[in-house]
Amino acid sequence: MADNDRRDERRPDPDALLALADKDRRGKLTVFLGAAPGVGKTYAMLSRARRLKADGVDVVVGLVETHGRGETAALLDGLDVLPRRRVAHRGRMLEEFDLDATLARRPRIVIVDELAHSNPEDSRHPKRHQDIEELTAAGIDVWTALNIQHLESLADLVAQITGVTVRERVPDIVLKRADEVLLVDLSPSELIERLKEGKVYLPESANRAVDRFFRLGNLTALRELALRRTADRVDDQMVDYLRQNAIDGPWATGERLLVCVGSDPVSEKVVRVASRLASGLNAPWLVVSIERADREVETPERLQRIETLFRLAEQLGAETRRIIGNDFVEEILKLARREHATQIVIGARKRGRWQTVFSPSLTDALARRASGLGVHIVTPEGGPGEIRPGALRLPQATALRQAALSAVGFVTLTTMVGKSIDMFVKLPNISLLYLLAVLGASVTGGYVAAFLAAALSALAYNFFFIEPVHTFTIAAPHEVFALFVFIAVAMIAGGFASRIREQAEIARVRAAALQSLYDFSRKLASTAKSDDAIWLTVSQLQASLKRKVALLAPRQGDLHIAAAWPPDTELDVTDMTAARWAHDKREPSGHGTGTLPNSRFQFRPLLGPHGVTGVCGIEHVGEPLDINAERALTAILDQTAIALDRARLADETVEQASKLEGERYREALLSSISHDLRTPLATILGAVTGLRQLGDRMTAENRDDLLQSIEEESGRMSRFVANLLDMTRIEAGTLKPKLDWVDVSDVVQAAVERTRKHAPGRLIETGIAADLPLIRGDSVLVGQVLFNLLDNAVKYGGDEPINVYARRDGKDVVISVTDLGKGIPPEDLDRIFEKFYRRGKPDGRAPGTGLGLSIARGFVEAMGGKIHAESPALRKRGTRIVMRFPGSEK
Repeated sequence: MADNDRRDERRPDPDALLALADKDRRGKLTVFLGAAPGVGKTYAMLSRARRLKADGVDVVVGLVETHGRGETAALLDGLDVLPRRRVAHRGRMLEEFDLDATLARRPRIVIVDELAHSNPEDSRHPKRHQDIEELTAAGIDVWTALNIQHLESLADLVAQITGVTVRERVPDIVLKRADEVLLVDLSPSELIERLKEGKVYLPESANRAVDRFFRLGNLTALRELALRRTADRVDDQMVDYLRQNAIDGPWATGERLLVCVGSDPVSEKVVRVASRLASGLNAPWLVVSIERADREVETPERLQRIETLFRLAEQLGAETRRIIGNDFVEEILKLARREHATQIVIGARKRGRWQTVFSPSLTDALARRASGLGVHIVTPEGGPGEIRPGALRLPQATALRQAALSAVGFVTLTTMVGKSIDMFVKLPNISLLYLLAVLGASVTGGYVAAFLAAALSALAYNFFFIEPVHTFTIAAPHEVFALFVFIAVAMIAGGFASRIREQAEIARVRAAALQSLYDFSRKLASTAKSDDAIWLTVSQLQASLKRKVALLAPRQGDLHIAAAWPPDTELDVTDMTAARWAHDKREPSGHGTGTLPNSRFQFRPLLGPHGVTGVCGIEHVGEPLDINAERALTAILDQTAIALDRARLADETVEQASKLEGERYREALLSSISHDLRTPLATILGAVTGLRQLGDRMTAENRDDLLQSIEEESGRMSRFVANLLDMTRIEAGTLKPKLDWVDVSDVVQAAVERTRKHAPGRLIETGIAADLPLIRGDSVLVGQVLFNLLDNAVKYGGDEPINVYARRDGKDVVISVTDLGKGIPPEDLDRIFEKFYRRGKPDGRAPGTGLGLSIARGFVEAMGGKIHAESPALRKRGTRIVMRFPGSEK
């Protein structure tokens, strides 16, 4: 047992093995990393490529920028260089990397220089690293080059060191996912010497570079960053290897960062610092933003800033999440415990002395209560301080004007009412009327109107009601005290009333959104077909977003527009390409994304539990979606994906049930054929053999018996084949009765005589009413139905008589066939009309093919009649089959 436990402990990490398997299916990415331009990254790539080319490896050059360096350009000789794509950009022609040509060529290795490059506007992807991601996903190995200052997480640090803001950046996750990182190193002094010799830039550009960027201190710091990042990469590779091979290692376990951000300027620095910290600790990290539950404190601009921070964090490899709560410290600690975070990273703002005394900061409160957790505080470098969540926002000019009008109106009205009362009775507490004015202004105009109304109420009360009146002088000291108390009470009451008004409005908006989603969910749950769900979704999205919406569904190997609103919405080639990308890659594409951003629509895949069920396109014109619209869109698409997946599963279930039913029918048919054809064939074959071999020696009576057997069994086979043909006609819908007026008495007598010939020893009793009207039907089909019912009664009725009755019931004619066999169990009364259903006889055998009653029902219903079974029929036994046909009015 101990040995087994030790073996279990030494098993490879499953997650590491899955990551390794995923890498094996993709192309490998090799990044040549340098501290600065000119260290020899491109030279190293081409030198290595020439060696592999000499060994017969299929390596091509997709794009290389030599920057006029002759020694680098010379290495291109002998290598296959793919032609570039010519693109018009801002009035001039550019030569760019041709992604489609490389995918069509499918080399084993392709060299694509300058990983941080930005593509022209009409490209499939805005960044070159996204082109490389598509190449590796297609199974092509890629070599590329990158300078350390282009890493997203180091952008602020590089700007602080060099004074130069780097515009083109690469998400850290790209370097983290690289299969191999090769450091191309050169000492700063050697790099500066190469620069002066003109081996990096042209002489006039080299002088400017030495003065600005290529300083010894800058290059030394950048070299240290490159060495550190490469060392971190080597550590990550070692840990992955140890985990994949179940080798005990000293790696740290359980480290997880929780990063708190808001709409303040320092949050971007918090994200970058947390990314570097997580990279150094090789730890996962979660970025969280907290929203107040009792009020809307974020403007659209701040919400957009948080969205930008979330995208940056995701590019750097973080998870993102939003939570709602009023106690920020409690919510952060609760999330940290739930996510097993070990360290918290949060930004601090510059605070004044009085703020520190009277208003404790979020970071101070978090540091006091975060027992057992490490708290990293990131301070701003300058500029405006943090705007605290919940701080009052200055209203716009229109809102301020409305608040002022509301305050003036309520105070004026209250003053008029107060003066009217004062003319008849002198009240010492008439100031209470002004509290109503403050409350009214706060409810209609918000907190600004409340504070204005409080100030105006104090002035009006002093001017019109405190002696001496019509002046702002207060004679009595107690009136001064009462006035200040009134102002305080009015402002507090107005603030509370404004808060209640704001919370009520927020609750109304959220309730309306929830009600809309609830109504949509209820309607969606009641839909059984995918087309209904698609149209319901399109109409809901168009009504909610007020934008053009198109929903595409896969059909016959390609995407097609299943529904759109307005109905004349069309998608061009770029839009359809973006939609296919979203479907195939399971990621958003089109407007505002990293794939085909020039499209008018943004396409999002509908991800159900069993795969992609469709793609939804939302037209993006003007302002981007706000956070509430984005949440509604996400919720609607998630529910639609589940509904479409459910509809697909329902269709597959019906199809599978149909296949199973067909298989059951096939087995029953084969069983019937094997019995009902083989038995008469064996009888006929035996009779014919006997006649041929012993015919001369047989008596005439014996020969007649054999001939009669041949005749009976041939008739049996003929009826069986006729039943199969009739069933085929019914199933195919080709049965067309020749309707005419039919005399039921004649048909019943003919069917009885036919049955008596088939079963001469059975007693069949008939009872036909004298006043039977004619029925509209096919006499041949009615006779066949009666014969099938009588044949069925002969098989299952034992030796008891069979009764056939025909009577009038109102305007209908009722025909019944009754046997006195053992009857049918109540649970099987509806099943006896199914194809191939057979009941066992008293001896346990199940005779017949099981088609007679099914054919009878098909014939009767084709002639507009009805048929059903009753059991027991008489004396608690037997079965009665009843047919009902509309009679003539003659």
